[in-house]
Amino acid sequence: MKLILCGRWCRWKKGTAQISFINADAANVSVIPSPSPFSTPVDFLALQSIRKSLNDMPGSNYFASWDFTSDPCNFAGVYCDSDKVIALNLGDPRAGAPGLTGRIDPAVGKLSALAELSVVPGRIFGALPQSISQLKSLRFLAVSRNFISGQIPAGLGQLRNLRTLDLSYNLFAGAIPTAIGTLPELSNVILCHNRLSGSVPPFASQTLTRLDLKHNDLSGSLAPNSLPPSLQYLSLSWNRLTGPVDGLLNRLGQLNYLDLSMNQFTGTIPGRVFTYPITNLQLQRNMFSGRVQPDGQVSISTIDLSYNRLSGEISPLFSTVQSLYLNNNRFTGQVPGSFVDRLLAANIQILYLQHNFLTGIQINPTAEIPVSSSLCLQYNCMVPPLQTPCPLKAGKQKTRPTAQCNEWRG
Repeated sequence: MKLILCGRWCRWKKGTAQISFINADAANVSVIPSPSPFSTPVDFLALQSIRKSLNDMPGSNYFASWDFTSDPCNFAGVYCDSDKVIALNLGDPRAGAPGLTGRIDPAVGKLSALAELSVVPGRIFGALPQSISQLKSLRFLAVSRNFISGQIPAGLGQLRNLRTLDLSYNLFAGAIPTAIGTLPELSNVILCHNRLSGSVPPFASQTLTRLDLKHNDLSGSLAPNSLPPSLQYLSLSWNRLTGPVDGLLNRLGQLNYLDLSMNQFTGTIPGRVFTYPITNLQLQRNMFSGRVQPDGQVSISTIDLSYNRLSGEISPLFSTVQSLYLNNNRFTGQVPGSFVDRLLAANIQILYLQHNFLTGIQINPTAEIPVSSSLCLQYNCMVPPLQTPCPLKAGKQKTRPTAQCNEWRG
C-alpha cells in the first residue's frame, strides 16, 4: 500500500516543493521534485507552453537551462521579481548565435507582470499572438528578424505603457493599426522590412524619437502635424508615399537622420531642413521640384537629392558638404567657385552633378582632382573641362544634346 503526500506550492526562494512516496511495507521513503516550485502555477504553466512551441536551431543551446524541476528564475532569458516573470528574452543574445524555431505560444499573454519581451533573430513563424495585448505592463516588445506573418495585432494599441515596438525584418502584412499611433509613451517604433500597406497613422507620443518604416508598401500622404517634433530618426524609404512634406519637415527640428528616398513625394524641400543636426540626408528618387536654397551654412556630411525635379542654380552653401549627390535633376547655370576650391583641397569626397542643365564650371583643365575625391559632370549643357571617372549609370555621352539645352533655356 502506498500513500502520496503532496506539499503545497512553495515560493521559489524557499526551496523546492516535494512529493513524498511512502512505502508502508518497506518502511522507506523516496523523494522526487514536484511538477512546479511556484506559489501560483500560472507563470510556470505559461513557460512550459512557450517551451513546447519553440526549439533551438542547430548550434543553439539556449533551452539547456530550462529544467522545469528547478527554479524558473534561473532559466536563461527569464528574469523575475516577487516570484513573477517580468522579462523574457527568448534565444541566445550573442551576435551570430543561432536563434529559435517554432511559434510563439499564446500562453505568453498569461505572464501578467511581463514588462519586456524579446526574441533573437531566428526562424520563428506563424502569427504574433493576440494575447500579447493582455500584457498591460509591457514596455518593450522586440521580435525582429524572424518569419512572423499575418497582421500586427490591433490589440497592441491597448498597451499604454509600451515604449519600444520592434517588429522589423519579418513578414507582417496589412495596415499599421491606428491605435498604435495613440500610445502615449512610445519612443521607438521599428517596423521596417515587412509587407505593410495602407497609410502611415499619426503618432501622438511626444516622446517618440525613432520611426523606421522603410521597405514596406505604404502609400498615401503625411499631414503636417502627423508626427511629433521630438523625432530624431525618421526613415520612410522604399514605399509609395506621396504628396508634399515641407509642412511636416519644418516641424521636425531635432532630426539627426532623415531618409525619405524611393517614394513619390512632391513639392519643395524646405531650406530649414539643411540646418538641422542631420548627419545623413537622403531625399533621392522622389518628385521634389523647385529651387533648393538652404537657410544657412550646411554642416550635413552627406546629402543625396538625386533623381528629382529640382531646378534653378546650385547654392554655394552646399559646398561644405563632403558627399553631395545632385545628379539627375534640372539644375542650371554655373557651378559655384567655392565647390572647385573645396574639391581641389580634398574637402569634398563626392560631387555628382551629371544629368542636369549646367552651363559651366571654372576649373583649370590641367587641375588634378585628389585621388580621395570624385567629380562627375557628364551630360550637362557644356563640354566637361576635364575628364573624370563617372559611375556607370551616368552613361557614355559627355554632353547633353544642344536641342535639349535650348529647349530648357527657352
